[in-house]
Amino acid sequence: MFEIHFMPNAWKDLGWWVQNDLKTLKKIHSILENISKTPFLGIGQPEPLKANYSGYWSRRINKEHRIIYKFENKRIIVHSLYGHYQV
Repeated sequence: MFEIHFMPNAWKDLGWWVQNDLKTLKKIHSILENISKTPFLGIGQPEPLKANYSGYWSRRINKEHRIIYKFENKRIIVHSLYGHYQV
């Protein structure tokens, strides 16, 4: 398993889910657990991002929100847990 680190904005996003939507928070936890095991395969329809977001990956939380992360130095760096493609 790879370590997961959160950027400050991702911590803020996580706090929003804790306060507002525990059902979705549970789904986020499952996706993050899967990312820690297989960063590029698994649940949430993983896809590499392009253009300005080259090097980042996305996983669907739901229709509106994505987890945006990067795999660096054998670590997962989570940049966003709310919205679409905001790094």
